[in-house]
This record gives sequence, C-alpha cells and structure tokens, in this order.
Amino acid sequence: MFYKVILVAFAFITAASAAASPEGCVVIPVVSDECTNFTGGLSFLNDEVSFVNVPPGFVCTFYEDSGCLSAGPNAHDVAVLTGGTWNMANAPGLSGPQNFNDLTSSFTCSPV
Repeated sequence: MFYKVILVAFAFITAASAAASPEGCVVIPVVSDECTNFTGGLSFLNDEVSFVNVPPGFVCTFYEDSGCLSAGPNAHDVAVLTGGTWNMANAPGLSGPQNFNDLTSSFTCSPV
C-alpha cells in the first residue's frame, strides 16, 4: 500500500491602512500564485494600504489595478516585496523605489 503525503504550509500577509486602527489592519491568508482583490470583505483596504508584512520565503506583487494586472515591465503600477515589513510610501517597484501608498487594489504571492 502506498501513501501520498502532502505538506501544506500556511502563510499570511498583514496589510494596514495609515489609520492602523484595529479595523485598519488585517491578516490575509496567502494562496500561492492566486490573485487576491481588495473587494468584498477586503474592500476597506482598496487604495488604502500603507504598510505590509510579507512572510519570510515569499515574494508578493502588489498591483494598482484589480485582477493583478500591470501596464507592462516599465510601469509604475506594481510593487514587488519580499519577506519583511514594508512602508508602501517607499516600496520597490519594477523600475526602482516608488511611492505605492494608498494605491494597492490586488496582490499575488508565491514562495521564493
């Protein structure tokens, strides 16, 4: 008899608005390579994210538009963050550091 063992790692990001009140921060489960839009129960974060904590071993891409869409490789509508705590006012973008404060509408994460 053979058994297949599947290991599942759970990871979360924490996103906060500038207000950083209890309703301003939220812990969001990371589903690898799936787009998460700030709609429905997360709509209060749409265009309001000021701080993000990305789990170690992950890279997360934050998009200005819903649907995890970007205008292209030289666009300033994407912030790419690795494990750690980030101030979105000085976030790494595809073309260098940029002010991504209050711009995020969706994100995707994957293990590095």
